[in-house]
Amino acid sequence: MSETTDAQERSASDGNPGQGDSAGGRGGGRRLGRRALLTGGVAAGLAGVGYAAWDDLERLWWRLPGVDRPREEGAVDYPGARWAAASPANWRRADRPYDYTVDRVVIHVVQGSFSDALAAFRNPGHRAAAHYVVRRDGVIAQTVRELDVAFHAGNRAYNERSVGIEHEGFVDRPSSFTDRMYRASARLTARICERYGFPADREHLVDHSEVPGTDHTDPGPHWDWDRYLRLVRAAMADHERSSR
Repeated sequence: MSETTDAQERSASDGNPGQGDSAGGRGGGRRLGRRALLTGGVAAGLAGVGYAAWDDLERLWWRLPGVDRPREEGAVDYPGARWAAASPANWRRADRPYDYTVDRVVIHVVQGSFSDALAAFRNPGHRAAAHYVVRRDGVIAQTVRELDVAFHAGNRAYNERSVGIEHEGFVDRPSSFTDRMYRASARLTARICERYGFPADREHLVDHSEVPGTDHTDPGPHWDWDRYLRLVRAAMADHERSSR
């Protein structure tokens, strides 16, 4: 299941972007665009302060009046998903992909049930949540908006650059991974790849266990990556054909 290795993300949300960085860099690159214009007026004053102060300002650009994109309570990013809000203690408000490039999907397994995951993500003491949870029968819940940084990977840079998807079940039980689960998750991942413009390959779709610095083993040896990639790519091709 998703978790952080320490309190790094909470510190970051309090305006200290230097804390909690681990292997993997600063999250795949930055897009200046309109926030460069918004913050440009104070850039000269930061010239002698160094990277940390500029980085802090850059990450907080969306807090300026009129910058934050409108949010509707209960809205979801994936059609058909049900909204099941995680505790605000388990994610950090952002405005991705404008402040962080998104180029990864991290695959998790709950080590429990769908309802176990939702209950954990609602608990502020859990200190972690993924963006989505997929049930055995293909039902999908969204618990954190893709705009925001969910604490799911145990690595700050990966949290900032990725969308996390939990799957009901156990790593040592092949029966956990049903056809309906694979297909529903693959359609979800296909839309994420399309939305942010990255390919459906094993560089960009990764195990939780592959995240630098993690001590987790999910999704485990019974997760069929060959099958999953075929399903994701097929879903992307189907969506492209239907959009013509």
